[in-house]
Amino acid sequence: MEYKTLNNGSKMPMLGFGVFKVTDKEECKNSILNAIRVGYRLIDTAAVYGNEDAVGDAVREAIKHGLCTREELFITSKLWVQDMASYDTAKAGIEASLKKSGLEYFDLYLLHQAMGDYFSAWRAMEDAYEQGKLKSIGVSNFYAHVLTNFCETVKVLPVVNQVEMHPYFSQAAANETMKYYNVQPEAWAPLGGGRHKPFENEKLQGIAAKHGKTIAQVILRWNVQRGVTVIPKSIKPERIQENFNVWDFMLSADEMDKINSLDLGYVGEAIKHFDPEFVRACLGVKIHD
Repeated sequence: MEYKTLNNGSKMPMLGFGVFKVTDKEECKNSILNAIRVGYRLIDTAAVYGNEDAVGDAVREAIKHGLCTREELFITSKLWVQDMASYDTAKAGIEASLKKSGLEYFDLYLLHQAMGDYFSAWRAMEDAYEQGKLKSIGVSNFYAHVLTNFCETVKVLPVVNQVEMHPYFSQAAANETMKYYNVQPEAWAPLGGGRHKPFENEKLQGIAAKHGKTIAQVILRWNVQRGVTVIPKSIKPERIQENFNVWDFMLSADEMDKINSLDLGYVGEAIKHFDPEFVRACLGVKIHD
């Protein structure tokens, strides 16, 4: 496993395990335990995923059975937009995440979207960070212009920006902005979100065959070599193992260029962050009364 030292000195694994849409609590817990056995140490959840409790259960069980220590794990959750209405609602949202997970702290906690009063929410996160309840704080889905304004305004810079990043949406401009502010890029949907059919691509097939690897492993390796943290998701044991095995090969500069050439830019098939209807839909999603 490789690690990235964040701008606050914390060390973050370059490859983690996501649990988006894994709503069955027992399935979620068992998938995380399997991932920890394989070697994953970064687990990514969010308040809106509805499984922070399953993540906490998995962490306690893993520690109980000697699979790891709490200090070896890097647990991430995210504040949902419902709780980004004010400083007080954000403070309550942070406490709700900690209570639901049963964890004393999160290693990383993110603003899930650039929506609502996210500056007031960030001040609540800054205070929780200073209190040690959040070891690191960051953002998610902050595009370059939003991230620039944010970093030029806040007291504590975000350590991470978690955004969609894969060969069909490489986010070169956003990546440059993150580098400027020393914010670590982290990719959700690192395999393309099931929309672009990478497994049928001849360029990727050729690169995978040359290395004796799967296309998924090649895509994950491409992002890691770009310095991007990846958090692939799966509930299948064989796929969990496969996604972790990206440390024993390197892509050449020519292969990296071939993969870079697949970039389509922002096409917005799945997540339309610039669509007013999407923003209104997010603001309407309630995770509690």
